[in-house]
Amino acid sequence: MAKRKETSTNHMNREYINDECGIAYAIDIMAGRWKLKILYKLEKKTMRFRELKERIPNITDRMLTLHLQELEADGLISRTVYAEVPPRVEYQLTESALLLIPVWDQMNEWGHQHREKQRQSVDLAVKPAS
Repeated sequence: MAKRKETSTNHMNREYINDECGIAYAIDIMAGRWKLKILYKLEKKTMRFRELKERIPNITDRMLTLHLQELEADGLISRTVYAEVPPRVEYQLTESALLLIPVWDQMNEWGHQHREKQRQSVDLAVKPAS
């Protein structure tokens, strides 16, 4: 997870919630604008930084670096550095992250279905009475 001021009330509340609720903890370590997108791309294959950057076009180098560091610290991805010139670094999902793939698939399906229901209910609410 990202570094936070450990004495803040927000940090203490987050720690309490994460200790009490495994789902909150899981969501907290995957939260971040780009983290799930990075994990999704790495689900398909091991990639290098530049390849990830190309497949997630709107992410900045800084944000990609930050999220990769956080995901590695949280044990969801591993980083392998090869002793070559120039150095080659590859990222891949850890065994722990691989266990999440069926959960992500279910959440993805639920998200698509729920979004469609919400759109339909908004469309019905906006339609003028005949």
